[in-house]
Amino acid sequence: MFNLFRPDRSSRSPNGGWFRSATGPRLTPGQIRAQRFRSVPGGLDPEEVYAYLHRVAAELACVRRDLVTVVEENVRVKRALRSWRTRCTPEGWR
Repeated sequence: MFNLFRPDRSSRSPNGGWFRSATGPRLTPGQIRAQRFRSVPGGLDPEEVYAYLHRVAAELACVRRDLVTVVEENVRVKRALRSWRTRCTPEGWR
């Protein structure tokens, strides 16, 4: 399991070690929807916060779906380019 905190508190990053590194697990739409906030007097309207979280989660889900489509298209184009290069270039005639 990925640990969000560094064991040595003296070597924490300027953000206090709260944010994951670029190599850590990605935030999922489900994690965003499940996020809860502490109620404080004079704080934010919880309904508004949760509505926003759901909006962010929906947007993240769309972005991830689009990313999968782009990656698949990239693979298809690379294969087609390799095939063309093999058939149509002097290097491919050898």
